[in-house]
Amino acid sequence: MKIYTRTGDTGETGLYGGTRVAKDTIRVEACGTIDELNACIGSVRSQIRDAEISAILHGIQNALFDLGADIATLDTHPKAANLRIPPTLTAKLESEIDRLDTQLPPLKAFILPGGSVDGAALHLARTVARRAERRVVSLAAKETVNPEVVIYLNRLSDLLFVLARVVNHRSDESEPLWESQKERTKSR
Repeated sequence: MKIYTRTGDTGETGLYGGTRVAKDTIRVEACGTIDELNACIGSVRSQIRDAEISAILHGIQNALFDLGADIATLDTHPKAANLRIPPTLTAKLESEIDRLDTQLPPLKAFILPGGSVDGAALHLARTVARRAERRVVSLAAKETVNPEVVIYLNRLSDLLFVLARVVNHRSDESEPLWESQKERTKSR
């Protein structure tokens, strides 16, 4: 199988099933942002030493491929129903959030993205997840989209936030707290 096909040289790409669309369509933008999120999570996995969190992230990466297939498949395709993600994917994220959150001290202030290198990388992945969610919401305003994709991305950003906190907590790295402008002025 060749890496290059030359079929995209005119600024078009193929959706699942062969429909050709411009590469700058909102559907392709949504797929591309989901792919970017997957790469971001892969980057975190390449450096993280916590086996439990790496395994969670590996599962998320597989689910993101499923999300990409869901978004890349038009409702008119005969196999569309088979490629739609189910609510069970989101339920799994919620279960992880609930389980991991019990290991953390309660939030008493807003935290800034950062802490350890792994924590900061997970916060970055969280922001990409939020952008992917916005892209899918924009697509859903114009075309048919499986509503589970939006729900999954929303919950995924919550899980990535919790994972960043867990990584920082397990490494005894303090989370940087947000100080309001008033507080910063007063401390000078």
